[in-house]
Amino acid sequence: MKRTHALGRTVAQTAVAVAAAAVALTGCGSGAGTGRPAAPAGSTAARDLTYAEDLRVSDAEQRLFQRCMARHGFRYWEERTLTLEESRPLGYVQDDVGWARAHGYGSRIAAKEDRARLHNPNSAYRAALPAPRRSGYDTALDGGRSAELLRTRAPGGGTVAKQYGGCTGEAERRLYGDPATWFRLDTTAGNLRPLYVGRLLKDRRFTAAVHAWSRCMARVGHPFPDPAAARRTALGPGARPTRAGEATAYAAETNIAVADAGCARRVSLAAVGRAREAHYVGRLPARYTATLDAYRRLRQQALRRAERIVPARA
Repeated sequence: MKRTHALGRTVAQTAVAVAAAAVALTGCGSGAGTGRPAAPAGSTAARDLTYAEDLRVSDAEQRLFQRCMARHGFRYWEERTLTLEESRPLGYVQDDVGWARAHGYGSRIAAKEDRARLHNPNSAYRAALPAPRRSGYDTALDGGRSAELLRTRAPGGGTVAKQYGGCTGEAERRLYGDPATWFRLDTTAGNLRPLYVGRLLKDRRFTAAVHAWSRCMARVGHPFPDPAAARRTALGPGARPTRAGEATAYAAETNIAVADAGCARRVSLAAVGRAREAHYVGRLPARYTATLDAYRRLRQQALRRAERIVPARA
């Protein structure tokens, strides 16, 4: 229940086009799932967290929420809907054939998450509380109306603000230290891609790899210009109202996803994408590369603390 506000021209407006291009290039390996640029090749900066490590930090945050809310006299259920394998993030490139064969593009995983959100015990618990207790619950969780509002400038312009307080604020402080410093670093690191994504998408080596992927897909009966088009077609805009209809659609999704992953691996699309992204990250102004390094160091600190709080996700 964190509340984040955008003031002036928002970063979200800039990021819409970036998100549409799905430029988190790979769903595995360093930095995956964080939405932050990977460290340049050969860099001596702190490394990015893997998606499994990122998940462990999130799980620790949930455990800290639970403990804190209990101290305030409220119940809180940790949100752990997915297994480690199901939690794997998918970027623009997905080149794990085994994962694709088991999960397609993750439509059933997404449906599982949707069901969990619909039946979230925390939402039901809060709704069942009498009004005064409900207000107390909100205050305990995120500080309520009196919570501090943190503000920071974003790389693309505009100011981003986030409400800070309650158990959510306490958990972040336990994991990351000074809240204002963490908010500034996290906001900057999370909004750097718009500064270079246009050049990356036009990069000669990257576009050549995408074209090679497209030719490979055409040879196996799936003529798509790029991975985003393949995924859009596989997931489709329509509902899957019956069990038989869902099974047919899922089989088609998996078929395309397996071909996509196989071609991506064959032409080294993920490796090329990571290398070219790292190239452009390395050309960012020094103030941003320093911020990224500081961000990664705080994430490493949070991971060490998380390891003392929760086990790794199975």
